[in-house]
Amino acid sequence: MRYLGSKCKRCRAVGASVCGRAKCALSRRTNPPGQHGGERKKRSEHGQQLLEKQKIRWTYDISEKQFYKIFEVATKAKGVTGTVLLQLLESRLDNIVFRSGLATSRGQARQLVSHGHLLVNGRKAAIPSMRLRPGDVVSVKEASNALVKEAKADWHIKPDWLTVDAKAMTATYTMLPEREQLDQSFRENLVIEYYSR
Repeated sequence: MRYLGSKCKRCRAVGASVCGRAKCALSRRTNPPGQHGGERKKRSEHGQQLLEKQKIRWTYDISEKQFYKIFEVATKAKGVTGTVLLQLLESRLDNIVFRSGLATSRGQARQLVSHGHLLVNGRKAAIPSMRLRPGDVVSVKEASNALVKEAKADWHIKPDWLTVDAKAMTATYTMLPEREQLDQSFRENLVIEYYSR
């Protein structure tokens, strides 16, 4: 079941902005939510692993089931499991729409995709979890141009592995991102430890 509560409550729980909003509540209230949020607690090793897993999962706004499936794919793939995991998460269609600045949040990006406003290589794409490959081009349906223009976010820092044409409203997934091009605050090794118990 999809979480419908406060997104910023999750940000406060993990101590990092996972909502993707420019104005996150974490900048005003840094302590965890709840009655005893202000009290300092020492977390166990398992607690730290769980928190890191939730931080990454909530950043990409996906369910536990989806996240574990992606983890399983990453463990079977060649390369460093943690890096492959993040690359798989970054190559999701909803994430690329968000990263390109066509939407202000991953939730909004998912809605644009599921409502059929976007095309991948000229074909209609309505599955937010669709995995893109380097060279794939995401564009906006002509009939949806005005709608997406309203949703566009100019404050995004576009990643090096995406080429964005703001006028044509297209984003090209140019290359698989290297670990140094991905979020440096993630400690994906803790996620591997969490699932390896």
